Amino acid sequence: MVTQQVRAAVQAWLASDPDPHTRIELETLLASAAGDAEAADELRRRFEERLQFGTAGLRAPLGAGPSRMNRAVVRQATAAVMATLPAGARLVIGHDARRNSDVFAIDAAAVVAAAGGEALLVGQVPTPVAAHAVVDRAADAGVVITASHNPPADNGYKLYDAGGVQIVPPTDAEVEAQMAAIGLPPRDLPPPARGGSVRSIGPQAIDRYVEELAARLGGLRPAGDGSAVAPLEVVYTPLHGVGAGVLCELFERLGMPAPAVVASQAAPDGDFPTVTFPNPEEPGVLDEAFALATQRGADLVLANDPDADRLAVAVPTAGGWRRLTGDELGALLADCLLRRRAAAGAAEPVAVARTVVSSRLLRAIAAGAGVACVETLTGFKWIARAADGRPERLLFGYEEALGYAVSDAVRDKDGISAAALAVQLATELQAEGSSLLERLADLHRRHGVHATGQVTLRFPLAEAAAGPAAATSRLRADPPAEIAGHPVAEVVDYSGPAGPLPPTDMLAFRLAGGDRVIVRPSGTEPKLKIYVETVQGVSGDDLAAARRHAQERLGRIAEAVRPLVTG
Repeated sequence: MVTQQVRAAVQAWLASDPDPHTRIELETLLASAAGDAEAADELRRRFEERLQFGTAGLRAPLGAGPSRMNRAVVRQATAAVMATLPAGARLVIGHDARRNSDVFAIDAAAVVAAAGGEALLVGQVPTPVAAHAVVDRAADAGVVITASHNPPADNGYKLYDAGGVQIVPPTDAEVEAQMAAIGLPPRDLPPPARGGSVRSIGPQAIDRYVEELAARLGGLRPAGDGSAVAPLEVVYTPLHGVGAGVLCELFERLGMPAPAVVASQAAPDGDFPTVTFPNPEEPGVLDEAFALATQRGADLVLANDPDADRLAVAVPTAGGWRRLTGDELGALLADCLLRRRAAAGAAEPVAVARTVVSSRLLRAIAAGAGVACVETLTGFKWIARAADGRPERLLFGYEEALGYAVSDAVRDKDGISAAALAVQLATELQAEGSSLLERLADLHRRHGVHATGQVTLRFPLAEAAAGPAAATSRLRADPPAEIAGHPVAEVVDYSGPAGPLPPTDMLAFRLAGGDRVIVRPSGTEPKLKIYVETVQGVSGDDLAAARRHAQERLGRIAEAVRPLVTG
């Protein structure tokens, strides 16, 4: 039931795998495969496929084999990276608190040193700290061991170039080709080659990050009458991740009070004991933060994902707590930075950026401010490059999945600096007698209500690639003429070479009247994502009616899309 080719690959893996746990796992699977079809299929999947760089690098469940995350894959990937860089290359290496993240980081550093390079270990830090250190230390590349907000069983390998930006084609293909060419590194790695070294720079990297971001964000603006602004009561959760220490340091440097941290989720813990899925977008994940915020009468709730590159914000309402969507917070943060720029009389040309699946409200805000709005593919590796080759500097970029860049000091999404800006904005608005929700209402009155929502279809791991791709293929072959009674005015297929964006497996349906639907497979998890946006102008001052109409239409369209992709 197991082919000789797969059996040979398994034996080679066992000879090279430095981890006794995954060796035992693989030996058990191989023994079971002789009489168990399910085990044989699992073995085949693990060895007939190889991890590829997706939206955010390599990412997969922990386990043995080339299609899982393990020590052998990390070593092989790092050796491949070194093969694409000049001799003596310097790499920044950081990691989150997930299972095996520290071990993977040490393995990566050992491979760098064995190849004659310099490994700069930043240790267990938020991803934006490591991304910042790549440029700050003039490194040739950076590696962060993280699976971000994925389930606890996953881990990943995020790769940055010398500009501190996640790699894009053709670099990803070059690294993958090197992984295939060099094979598996030996179980016992050689000692550092001449010139090779491993050095820890964690505390310095954090200090440098905090110092630069504090300088970029500045202090709180005084109230309109020049008086000091009263601080807000803020509750924060790092969701068992690594963000709390650095966030509190940045707040202190900015002269902002430390938030009240949810005690049960404060310590880094890769098992994520209080949540089943450590993504602040998921229902129920912020319940403990909401409970503490209610108890303390807080003004704001903040949450980072486990590697602190994403940010969720919630505000109190009459019925409890309302979590802002990624699109809503993106609009608010962009508007804040643009208004600050206008108040300072800045003349430097700037641009803002959003992904194609994010709300078009940012485009309207940018047009009102007289600045360029650049549209990119999903993923911050594209957003961070939005101003490359353009005359403008990137002032702000965001994606609807709670990722924000509020300063180009970090060329990746940064949930820590975004949190600081969100608190500054909320504090200043309160001093003016306003709030985040009231400011959002002002934007809707001016630019129209932009309601956004998602439909997510999850697939078994065995169908991680085939399932979502098959769904988009069906839609591509037989696109709908109407969705929820709205004629499809245009179908945009992003898989072709035409257009300003690199090809990707994504379809957009633009409906008569201005609404839209976008369908794409996730680049980090086995699921299909469907993004819906409705736009409703505000008649007179009846914002409530406009919002109701937009949400009702959003719900009808989202419900109608599901059967289109499930067949």
